[in-house]
Amino acid sequence: MALIQTSLIWVAYAVALVLCAAIASVTIYIYQTPRERAASVTTVCIFTMTALLATVLLMPVDIALVSSTSLSSQGRKKDWATPEKVEDMLYTLRVVYYTLYSLDAVLCLLVIPFSYFYYEDYDEVATEQGNQTIGSRIWGALKYTVVFLLICIILFLIGFFVPAARSMKGNPLDLDYFKHLLSDNPSGLALLPVAMIRSAPSVSAPDLAADTASQLQQNRERQRQLEMRNEGRPGGLDSRDRRELEALTREERTLIRRERLAAEATGEGQSWLVKTWNKLGAIFRPVKLLGGLLLVVLSLLIFVSMLITGIDKAKNSICKTNCGYVLGHINIFQPLNWIFVKTAKVFPIDYVLFLFLTLLLFSSSIIGIATIGIRFLWVTLFTIRKGHTSPQALLTATVLLTLIVLALNYSIAMLVAPQYATFGPQTYCDMPVNDETTQPSCKEHPDAIKPCSELASNPAAHNVCTPSVVSTFINRINVDFPFFGVVDFWAQFAFLGIYLIVFVTTLVRAPRVDMGQVDADLEEREEEGLLASTGRRFGATWNDIVGRGKDRQRDYGTGGGDEGAVGREEDGVGRDSNW
Repeated sequence: MALIQTSLIWVAYAVALVLCAAIASVTIYIYQTPRERAASVTTVCIFTMTALLATVLLMPVDIALVSSTSLSSQGRKKDWATPEKVEDMLYTLRVVYYTLYSLDAVLCLLVIPFSYFYYEDYDEVATEQGNQTIGSRIWGALKYTVVFLLICIILFLIGFFVPAARSMKGNPLDLDYFKHLLSDNPSGLALLPVAMIRSAPSVSAPDLAADTASQLQQNRERQRQLEMRNEGRPGGLDSRDRRELEALTREERTLIRRERLAAEATGEGQSWLVKTWNKLGAIFRPVKLLGGLLLVVLSLLIFVSMLITGIDKAKNSICKTNCGYVLGHINIFQPLNWIFVKTAKVFPIDYVLFLFLTLLLFSSSIIGIATIGIRFLWVTLFTIRKGHTSPQALLTATVLLTLIVLALNYSIAMLVAPQYATFGPQTYCDMPVNDETTQPSCKEHPDAIKPCSELASNPAAHNVCTPSVVSTFINRINVDFPFFGVVDFWAQFAFLGIYLIVFVTTLVRAPRVDMGQVDADLEEREEEGLLASTGRRFGATWNDIVGRGKDRQRDYGTGGGDEGAVGREEDGVGRDSNW
């Protein structure tokens, strides 16, 4: 029975890894620039993201395995859970943890920097002329990678030799238990749910088509006026009219691109499958709105839970700054921790919830990085945009995600669900015992069953309660290096403050369509012959479903005729050829 239970836990972990690999692949495919796709960069980014998620998702496996050794209904260990078997299980978990952490370190400190410098060193002209070979690129990338690694080692040694925990002489608190045993992106957590709710711009595809046709008509009418005014003039157009006509010609090209974009967005000239997909997307936008509202509730629940735990730690920590605000047991009701502890009794319900929580925080981190960009102080180094992210930006963003996702281990284990991350649903029987090796059973006394706690005074608790490997690892760091524990603890309050500011700002700030950026993207795609057939989706109005735009009148230019409203590209090309 024990073998079947542990096997199912590992199978669930394997299924989650496959799902994470698929999500990482789709994420990289969506964000990378099509014309600059590199197989090596894509593979490294996908593999690194999958390894990161595998490290975080090992936590519920850890909790489920140590919880499977106890019988929570009676507050004792199961008959098969001998100390030797429990230790073997913990040893296996430690090996997996160290393997994944080592893999993350190698990817972050060696593989990603090497891939970055290898791609950055590529010179197309030099390669075609034979002046640059693969060997020279590898050698150059290795040199820069070694320098980068040396800098990281120096910084690591500086942190490693920070004085360890001060001696606690005279302190009545017993920390022997713990001795045996940086922050994620708050902007994305606030932006993601609000973006789902308020993502619909104020311009729908039919409205865009109608507006563009009207503007195109006005543009061409003005060009005709200039041509007629200068018709027959010996010197041709004067300098002022020529500059105006050139500006009108450039504007005409932009309007033609917008017209094509609107046509593609409505499915014009597309197959019935694309048209059906566009209609379904417009019909199911209320579902997206509902999903955004649910994510708002969940993000606020995470905010409240972290705030409650932070206050509890600041007030009731057993040793405050001397051990990084380690909390012996929860003193204030914490909703998210309660949900995880209750659902952990029936695996894999808690695993599904944990997977959803991890993917939410992971997606929020991506949204936060994409919104802020990759910067050094106020200087923007790279922008992260769907379909317009360079390989260098992808690799740099992957390193940032490495730091963010690894910080989730601390946030989830210490603030989001501390009791769940430490003991899960384990309980012990708080009955008097004759010796320390006895495990009393509360089958006849259910009122004496208590949740496991680090500060339990009954010797039976130490025999029954097995802490998770990840909580032991984090508590050991907090006790041995309290400086890092203090920094991590107060960084969570900075996280909560930034989240609150961004959340309120996003609620009161209306989303806007950057038509300048849209025009630049369309021009770039048109020049490269990569104008997508599906186009972009604009708006969330009934017009997208019925395919009808609003009638709008302009205050400038002349009225519309059929000739101007058609806006055929051939006309624009012919006009460009004359000037």
